[in-house]
This record gives sequence, structure tokens and C-alpha cells, in this order.
Amino acid sequence: MQFHLNGFRTGDPAICEPAGELANSDRLPEEVDVLIVGCGPAGLTLAAQLSAFPGIRTRIVEQKDGPLRLGQADGIACRTMEMFEAFGFSERVLKEACWISETVFWKPDEANRHNIVRSGRIQDTEDGLSEFPHVVLNQARIHDFYLDVMRHSPARLEPNYSRRLVDLAIDVAESASANASIGGYPVTARLERTDPAHAGELEIVRARYVVGCDGARSAVRKSLGRSLHGDSANQAWGVMDVLAVTDFPDIRMKAAIHSANEGNILIIPREGGYLVRLYIELDKLKADERIASHNITADQLIAAAQRILHPYSLDVKEVAWWSVYEIGQRLCDKFDDVPAAAVGERLPHVFIAGDACHTHSPKAGQGMNVSMRDTFNLGWKLAAVLQERCSPQILHTYTTERQTVAKELIDFDREFAKMFSAPPKGSPEDRGNGIDPAEFQKYFVQQGRFTAGTAIQYYPSLICAEPTHQHLAQGLEIGKRFHSAPVIRLADARPVHLGHAVKADGRWRLFAFSGAEDPTAAGSGIGALCEFLSESPDSPIRRYTPSGEDIDLVIDLRVICQQGFRELSLDAFPAMLWPRKGRYGLHDYEKVFCPDLKNGNDIFDMRGIDREKGGMVIVRPDQHIAHVLPLDAHDELAEFFARFMLDAD
Repeated sequence: MQFHLNGFRTGDPAICEPAGELANSDRLPEEVDVLIVGCGPAGLTLAAQLSAFPGIRTRIVEQKDGPLRLGQADGIACRTMEMFEAFGFSERVLKEACWISETVFWKPDEANRHNIVRSGRIQDTEDGLSEFPHVVLNQARIHDFYLDVMRHSPARLEPNYSRRLVDLAIDVAESASANASIGGYPVTARLERTDPAHAGELEIVRARYVVGCDGARSAVRKSLGRSLHGDSANQAWGVMDVLAVTDFPDIRMKAAIHSANEGNILIIPREGGYLVRLYIELDKLKADERIASHNITADQLIAAAQRILHPYSLDVKEVAWWSVYEIGQRLCDKFDDVPAAAVGERLPHVFIAGDACHTHSPKAGQGMNVSMRDTFNLGWKLAAVLQERCSPQILHTYTTERQTVAKELIDFDREFAKMFSAPPKGSPEDRGNGIDPAEFQKYFVQQGRFTAGTAIQYYPSLICAEPTHQHLAQGLEIGKRFHSAPVIRLADARPVHLGHAVKADGRWRLFAFSGAEDPTAAGSGIGALCEFLSESPDSPIRRYTPSGEDIDLVIDLRVICQQGFRELSLDAFPAMLWPRKGRYGLHDYEKVFCPDLKNGNDIFDMRGIDREKGGMVIVRPDQHIAHVLPLDAHDELAEFFARFMLDAD
């Protein structure tokens, strides 16, 4: 973490100095740049990201009267932990969460099918998949961490609670006229206050962009005339967080349990060492049934769990929370306000994210994770457009990228839910659709990277290149997230993770991996790249960095060498790699890295970097890889950024 750049300051360095228009007023302004509807995980991810930019007027509204106190979601995938690192609170999550290291599988005992027996166990996530584990933590705590980021931001952003969105109106003509700039406010939102002191009062807000993160019954989605399409699987499940006394040996493991004829359970241990979550299969619903008609009680859920766990006992002492839900996989046809036929003529100004555009079962632990990554994808794009650094055309990529991910998720969830709910082969209820527990375990292993969030890949677009030079960095695939690895920072010999340089600050990262030569020698690939970036009029750093700003404000160059850190000296590198920044012109000493040879973690081997030639890896602000290029492909580097970036004044 870097601080003191613009002067010494005591106190918590995570609390920024206030700047711009503070966004913690009880009244909503008449005009905003971005209006976020909904304080769920998707909305708070977006608000936290935009709060880093005091020049962007952001407001987030919520129908409830205050912050979430008890959330329904809990699973946090490895990829999401990587994202939390970008926001600066991964350590807080790791300290408080329950870590999921193993998954165990139980099936009916062949000797007595009324009992269950352990049938297998696997490592929950494969080695080397991420530097972070799969963890479990109450959704409300994740909200708290995001709210802290917002409160400590330059804008001091706070949600405006007790606001119900009445409707949205989009001025299509103004929207079209704003295509070349950000001058207009084409979206008008009417909001009703629901707090007792102002009940019934209407607030009218004009916005450049509106993002609906308001759940499966999204008012924003309805205002666009869009709907969720898909099927209900006619399956009812109960979920409860309990404190219980049990002799079941795997109560602190993630456990998938199939009984012979009493249904199935998924056990998820919770944070704190005692709490546990139970997902309990209930009878399948008929085509015309709804859960509300069953009048299911918490006692009935407990009794069902006790039957499934036989011969083990389960004495529930306290139910912290419980609910019943139906499984359904539904997807919206588009995630913004532009009709498919008008994509070439209009730009989007209203977006939907999270449950507002895709819903599925919670057992694979993907809902909160995918929702947050929706708005992590969108946030930096909105910021870049509003700061006039990128063409508004990049906003079309939100729907194309995230809808593809949502479709893949729903296809996976449909198969996963089907297999989990199917009776075991050979059970009394097996009528040709039973599942061998070993096959379910195999499927779970095969889909491990998907559930961890690391398999997601964006495809070629305006901001994601073709894999022409992928062979130069085989382990850093274009479109996938930047897979971090340990390195040693040259200036201070500190072991760090290279991927942790990619913060949620809207900046692009250019990682330049040196070839086999001495990177400090005259005419080296690193030297030539630095000369191009600092001197050439075609340099993307020169073209897109505003005059007078720090050299890495828009594109942050980092270099990784093959030599050990004791073989190199920072002052032998070009000045661009220890640039002067801030009001005092202080040197930034954190631009050059070496492999962690002492611990056998050579990033060149770990990520398949071409040792002879080296290469450049361009990483987007959302940590996904946009391009891989040869170290000397200066023209191609310039051409890539010229596709979507706007020249600085």
C-alpha cells in the first residue's frame, strides 16, 4: 500500500482526504452522473468502485430503511477474493470467514439403506488455482466492508435509504445526441421516500446513467420492458443457519449428502466455528404449486434434516435464520436499455446487474459472486467514459461479456441442481433418473474452476484482443483474469503477489516480462519499450495521460525480470520505471519485480512466459487480460489502445 505521496499524514491511510462534492447528504441532488438502484452486493460493488472518483457524482438508493443485518448469501469464490484484494479488504474477509478446504460426499449405506455413509472426499479447490481460498462469510459483512470503502473514499459516499423507485423515463433523442460526449442527462428517475418523516415525498433525479441492482423483482428491469426468461425446476428447498449439537462427523466440512429415500442435504460450515448452514431438499412441487401454499415451518425443515442424516443425531438449539425457495434458472435477453436492432445507433444509459438479469439456485454458491463481478465489469467502463478517457462504445461490451457469463452459469446450475436433486441409483425412488454418487463427485471436480470463478473468459471485442501471440504467455490467457504469482519487488526485496498491483482504481496495467537478455543493457527490449512509451507521440501513455498528471494515472507500467533481485539495481533502469510523481516529485519505487527464486516460485515457469523473447500482458481495470504482445510490438500496443481510448487534452 502506497501513501504519503502528496505529503505526510497521520492516521489510517485507507481513509482518503475528502474531495469533490461529498455524497453523504440526506437529500438526493437533481442531477447525477450515475444513479445505482439497490444496495445488494452488485450495487455496493459498483458504488465502492465509483466512489474512488470524486469527480463522478454517484448516488446509490435502497428501498430498505438501513444496511443489511443478516444476508442470505455466504459463499465467496477464489476469484471474488481476488476482487476483494483490489478493493483493499481481502485480509478482513480472510480473518473472519470460514475457510472451505475439503468437500465430502455421503451416500446410502449399502448394508442398511436407511443410514448414510461417507463415499468420498476431495480438496475443495485445486492447488495453484488462486492465492486465495474459497471461504464462507455472511453477506451482510461483505456489505459492511464495501460501505467502509465508500465512507473512506474521497466522496464519502453513503447510501440513501428508504427510497422506492417509482419509474424511469429515457429520453431516446437526448440519449442519441449524447453518443459523442457525456453532456446530457437522458434518464429521469422518480423515487418515493418511505421513511416516516418524509413518507410519500417524490424526488426526481436526472442521470447520465442508471444501474438497476434491485433484485429479481427489479423495478429498473420492468421500466425497460424486459423480463426474465426460463423455467422453474419445480423443486423446493429449505435453507437454515443453525446452532446444533450433532454427532455427524463432517459438520465442519462442506458436505453433499444423498439419502436413499429422505432427500438430500448440502452442509456449509459458517464463520465463527459453531454456526452451520443446511440446504434441505423438500418434496418436488407440482407444476401449479408455489412454496407459499405448503406453509412449511422451521420445525419441518429440522425434522427433514434429522431424517436425512440418520443414523446421526441433530439437536438444533437455535435457528439464526431460515427460508424456503424454489429453484429456477432465468435469464434476461439483454442487460441494458438498447434494443438489439439499435445497437449500432444508440448507446446504453440504463443497465441491470445481478439478480435483476439472472437468477439460479444458490447451492453452487454463485449468486453473490457473479452479481458482484457484473458490476466490477461495468464500473470501470462507466468511470472511463465519464472521465472522457474511453469511447462510450465500450459500454456495449457490458451486455455481451456478462450475458455470456450468465448463460454459462445457468447452464451449469441447471445440470448441477438436477444432479444434486436426483435420487441415488438403486434407491426406491430411482425410476431411471438416479445418479451414481461417484458421478456427482466427478462432475463436482470437473467444474471446480467454474465454481471458483477462474474459468470465466471474455471473448474478442473492442477491449479484448484476438490471441495471436498467446504463446508468449501461455498461462495468462486473453479474456481470463490475470492469474497472480509470487514475485520479489526489486527496490526493497519484499515478497509480493504481482496481481495485487491491479487495484479497483480504473487504471490499465501493462506488465512487461523481460526476455533472456540483461533488462538494463543498452538496446534491451525493456529499454526500447520504455523509450517508446516515454518519447514516441504514438505512446499510449503520452497520448492518454492528461498533462501535468502522474505518468501512471491511466496506464501503469510494471516490469518483471528473470534475474534474481540481488543481480539488479533499480537505478540502472530507465527513469520511467522509478518515475517522479505527486506534488513533491517523489520517486515511485514499486515498478520492477524479480522471480521468487528462493522459494522456487519462478513466475516465468509458473505462467508459461517465453524466456527467450519475453512479452507484454495488458490487463484491464477489472483484472481481466486484454492482450498479449511481443515486447517489441510497439505499433500493435498503440493500435490496441487507439481502438477505444480518447486523446487527453
